[in-house]
Amino acid sequence: MICEGFYLPGLAPVVYCDKSLNDHKNCKTDLKIFVNRLNSVETVVPYEYHKFDFCVVDEDNSPTENLGQVVFGERIRPSPYKMTFKQQITCQSVCKKEYAHGDKEKVSKLKFLKNGIALNYNHHWIIDNMPITWCYDVENGQKYCSTGFPIGCLVDKDGKQKDACVISNKYSEKNTYYVFNHIDVTITYHSGTNTDWGQEFGWDGGRIVAAKLEPRSIKHSKAGDCSPGLPALGIGADTTDISFNYTYSVTWETNDDIKWSSRWDYILKSMPNTNIQWFSIMNSLVIVLFLSGMVAMIMLRTLHKDIARYNQMDNSEDAQEEFGWKLVHGDVFRPPRKGMMLAVLNGNGVQIFCMTLITLVFACLGFLSPANRGALMTCSLVLYVCLGTPAGYVSARLYKMFGGEKWKSNVILTAFSCSGIVFGVFFLLNLVLWAKGSSAAIPFSTLIALLALWFGISVPLVFIGAYFGYKKRAIEHPVRTNQIPRQIPDQSMYTKPIPGIIMGGVLPFGCIFIQLFFILNSIWSHQTYYMFGFLFLVFTILIITCSEATILLCYFHLCAEDYHWWWRSFLTSGFTAIYLFIYCIHYLVSKLEIHGSASYFLYLGYTFIMVFLFFLLTGSIGFFSCFWFVTKIYSVVKVD
Repeated sequence: MICEGFYLPGLAPVVYCDKSLNDHKNCKTDLKIFVNRLNSVETVVPYEYHKFDFCVVDEDNSPTENLGQVVFGERIRPSPYKMTFKQQITCQSVCKKEYAHGDKEKVSKLKFLKNGIALNYNHHWIIDNMPITWCYDVENGQKYCSTGFPIGCLVDKDGKQKDACVISNKYSEKNTYYVFNHIDVTITYHSGTNTDWGQEFGWDGGRIVAAKLEPRSIKHSKAGDCSPGLPALGIGADTTDISFNYTYSVTWETNDDIKWSSRWDYILKSMPNTNIQWFSIMNSLVIVLFLSGMVAMIMLRTLHKDIARYNQMDNSEDAQEEFGWKLVHGDVFRPPRKGMMLAVLNGNGVQIFCMTLITLVFACLGFLSPANRGALMTCSLVLYVCLGTPAGYVSARLYKMFGGEKWKSNVILTAFSCSGIVFGVFFLLNLVLWAKGSSAAIPFSTLIALLALWFGISVPLVFIGAYFGYKKRAIEHPVRTNQIPRQIPDQSMYTKPIPGIIMGGVLPFGCIFIQLFFILNSIWSHQTYYMFGFLFLVFTILIITCSEATILLCYFHLCAEDYHWWWRSFLTSGFTAIYLFIYCIHYLVSKLEIHGSASYFLYLGYTFIMVFLFFLLTGSIGFFSCFWFVTKIYSVVKVD
């Protein structure tokens, strides 16, 4: 029996073995620890590792980041922390740092380190392509494993232990900064015992299945001594003269119960979100069933009776007694005002919809796992660029249906307007990050690459799609449009456009807000997001609720003889984005503790980009579902 398989890039297992098998071509003996950029929940501005004056090595041999990692601000660099498979290390010195009062550069670096401690910046270390985690006890006796660990902690002027200082009574001196200058690393490996791959290495091979650490602050008294009884390394708020060592210890453990394929489970299981996710899904399903029941009642009872009654009117007297939505059959397909802009927005909305759908499918299939860093953003960017053709095609088809003649303007706006808004805001935010010296600042070469993708691939594809869209015949409507517009009667408050639009976004937002909490946590609180199956299900529910809520309100407005449904269908479901923006502001105020005007500006800027893209996505869903509904009901009615 012959079996074939493949590994995703960066996700293949690596076997390590003792130095006795050093010449074996299929195993490694040395393990490298890589360091990533440092971030904090108290600020949006991340920094590179060397910015804090830690122990560094030559960064010329840094791993090459993909496009998604660069855009997300990840900067993976080699570290001076070295280890060999199964060899214990005890209090190994990495480097010594000295800060003198007369050295302005050193004083500035020490001040930056203190500021980083005050803002609770966190290390992110990587070994064997998985994070080294810091596991600590939380409420209800559970253990939470964080993919980052703090660079230190602060005890304020009042003696309050902030952040990680609560882990030990040693960190209790008022107005003092404690640097975590020692790390105890525990590496757990799956041995080759009783495995096919282990036979090749004489049972001395192993695969890394867990990496945990404990940060400590130690005031070393002599070299090689990192005993727990040593006092903590405290730096006073006014201290400028100090020297200390960075050290580390490594312990090896074996655990054959954990398979290599399940090595991320201990990190993900420490996030108790599954029950809340199921509650979110059930909540969303109840809303969907309610909306589906309403739409079914309209389609099967009210609408069916309306169509039957309209089609039974044979004489002219009955025809004069038309009422409800049939009255506006001569105006319902009248082209809307600003039809070009509506076509452009829907074209871009279709592009984002296709990108989101395909990305979620890939994520559910495991191609975009957390171990494959930057893959999610890279996939999204590449798909968005390559899906310019549907955007141009849809925009051209709609604009031609509206009777537009300025086709050049339509194509140019489709290719540049929405993408230009996003890139303009993104570039402005990048200027702020450049000014701050942040690692999240996109290098100039990457900006040029993004522009090349936009102008070199996306724009031509939009033009190609628009060309085929204009070549096709215009979409024919089931009823003719009268030359003279019908006067719309006075509307009640509930059938006026603005109240209907505001109400239309409530139910779709109600289906996603719990899932939204976890997404915002992964973005701003730096937690690992992995529940793409839940997200795909919620996305499907979002499509259904946007469609049904828009159809429902569209029917009520047509019954009230208001035939201006084109823009209203787009804005009704698109208004969900306004609720999204309000929720993001609520999350900022209630959950985050960020400081500084730059952090607030960056948060609001990135939130605007997210809300704008979500507006295009949901708006296009509502528009096309409503367009299908209106076309369907007027195609089955006999009109003289």
